[in-house]
Amino acid sequence: MSLSYDSKTGCYIDSLSAAGNRIRFIKLPEDEPEPNKFLFALIGTQKRHVKEEVSKLVIRSHSSPDSPTLAGFVLDFFCTSMIDVANEFGVPSYIFLTTGAAYLGLQFYIQALHDEQRVDATQFKDSSAELVVPCLAYPLPAKVLPSAVLNKEWLPAYLDQARRFRETKGIIVNTFEELESHAISSFSNGNTPPVYPVGPILNLNRDGDHDVESDKRKDIKQWLDDQPLSSVVYLCFGSMGSFGADQVKEIAWGLEQSGHRFLWSLRKPQPKGKMEIPSDYTNPQDVLPEGFLDRTAKIGKIIGWAPQIDILSHPSVGGFVSHCGWNSILESIWFGVPIATWPLQAEQQLNAFQIIVELGFGVEIKMDYRREFFYDDDENIISAGEIERGIRCLMELGKEKVERLKETSEKSRKASMEGGSSYTWLGQLIHEMVDNIP
Repeated sequence: MSLSYDSKTGCYIDSLSAAGNRIRFIKLPEDEPEPNKFLFALIGTQKRHVKEEVSKLVIRSHSSPDSPTLAGFVLDFFCTSMIDVANEFGVPSYIFLTTGAAYLGLQFYIQALHDEQRVDATQFKDSSAELVVPCLAYPLPAKVLPSAVLNKEWLPAYLDQARRFRETKGIIVNTFEELESHAISSFSNGNTPPVYPVGPILNLNRDGDHDVESDKRKDIKQWLDDQPLSSVVYLCFGSMGSFGADQVKEIAWGLEQSGHRFLWSLRKPQPKGKMEIPSDYTNPQDVLPEGFLDRTAKIGKIIGWAPQIDILSHPSVGGFVSHCGWNSILESIWFGVPIATWPLQAEQQLNAFQIIVELGFGVEIKMDYRREFFYDDDENIISAGEIERGIRCLMELGKEKVERLKETSEKSRKASMEGGSSYTWLGQLIHEMVDNIP
């Protein structure tokens, strides 16, 4: 999606929807083009369409006994406005949360802190304070709070989201009990809706079947096949992750100085003023240090789009420098690949804290690094020396951390098997839904 704001028309322009010289203009009932207002306003405009489609389903179920019966709504956690639609049909709502249970517990904590004690969480920005949060086993440094908590524009929506979560019949979380046992047990006091840890929910199929992607996949696999066992460090910062030219050069120097083999997903930042996913460079040499590709030709490979499942599952990959998106963390645990944390935005700093402090099987490049996708023109630069140190520590991980990760990896695979914790939780959720059919 590529969206830009047109101040003359007051519309967002979706340039990727252009067909036959037609461009779709999205008019929203908001005066300012703030990304948070755009997102929630856009979802709100879809309520009537959802209602229309569900009405058709209900009519079919009444006219034909073989048609499915509406049991409830399962909603993405950004779609809390759809709870209103579920209420109109007299059915319960369930939230599906794609982050971890600790994030959910923290969100409830921040909301209660605001509503019950009148604490403005944005005061923790640039603070050295530590918070004792029920969902975490260790005190949480304020510097790793999610970005929405520290931003005056985003905080109201974050708080309202938590309030709406409390209206639901249950919250389905993409985690497993053995990974976040402390966080999951913190919901047992009855102050929140029931929480169902049913993960890890992962797409372990190939990440695309287009011819171009297939050719890229084959090229990457061939290169990995030629590398020694557990010798390659993989660097990828998610679908929204990218850096400016100065930081790219520091990463390159850090990699070269480490001497380790590497596979680096290098993405081009989105143009200023556009909400656009980073793209691949036509010529990566434009942003890399002079001679870097020649000097590292025998030990490194620069790619754009990355088939992450194929890479993490490959035996030659021994470490993952990651933005700490929750899905990437679950994938790395599944395949037993240790992470060096380099969070960028959203709740990724909290996830990095979990990897380093709560779970104890990662390496820190930077735990409180922050680069906001929508807001930051400037970026803090992590030096080549810090990057080199992090990569060396990652690729020479201690035996204790390796064993801890291996055990967690095995538990992640067993969780969704018959008799596993997530299998059991999912069964409970299904029974709950069936028993409450109107």
